[in-house]
Amino acid sequence: MRDQERQDDPGIADTQRAHWQATYAAHPRMYGTQPSEAARDAAADFRAAGARTVLELGAGHGRDALFFAREGFTVHATDFSATALGQLTAAARESGLADRVTATVHDVRDPLPLPDGCVDAVFAHMLLCMALSTREIRAVVDEAARVLRPGGLLVYTVRHTGDAHFGAGVSHGDNIYEHGGFAVHFFDADLIHDLAKGWHLHGVHAFEEGELPRRLWRVTQARR
Repeated sequence: MRDQERQDDPGIADTQRAHWQATYAAHPRMYGTQPSEAARDAAADFRAAGARTVLELGAGHGRDALFFAREGFTVHATDFSATALGQLTAAARESGLADRVTATVHDVRDPLPLPDGCVDAVFAHMLLCMALSTREIRAVVDEAARVLRPGGLLVYTVRHTGDAHFGAGVSHGDNIYEHGGFAVHFFDADLIHDLAKGWHLHGVHAFEEGELPRRLWRVTQARR
């Protein structure tokens, strides 16, 4: 049995939830107001595919969710931090986008509180590479497929094993390493292709973001 098939650790999940709550409280809108490069690219893909509704998983304080709303999409944002979503909701109201954005506190380890086939696109910027086991990651992708309409797009980004922090810091097994209180699940190519089984894989694009810099993949795949 591969290491990433180990039993899930509820302790690290609780610790990470508390850490993110405290971080968002101490640093409101910590990622700024400009959208990520990944969101800009995803919006173009969503528009080309005729998408109108976007579900963002792990939306945080909403810089990308608000960008999607400004681009004309109807957005349902989820995150396990009520503090972050409070900041998102306030920003949507201040920006006149409240009618285009809804926010729900949700932990992706649980089934999505949405019906089958109800959204055109799902976006997750670095959500899947949080402190999730491989089994939990597979379950999140399965839930994304369930709520997507046929042909709908899933775009996600993850830090990968070529990142400078991979293999350093505190190891939690399953390619999860912790730095400064933040735990990251680093993806290899095998996991990317495993998660694409049953989907149409449109592409895997390498890019860099932030300090260090962080090395990521942006994955685009469509529900069959």
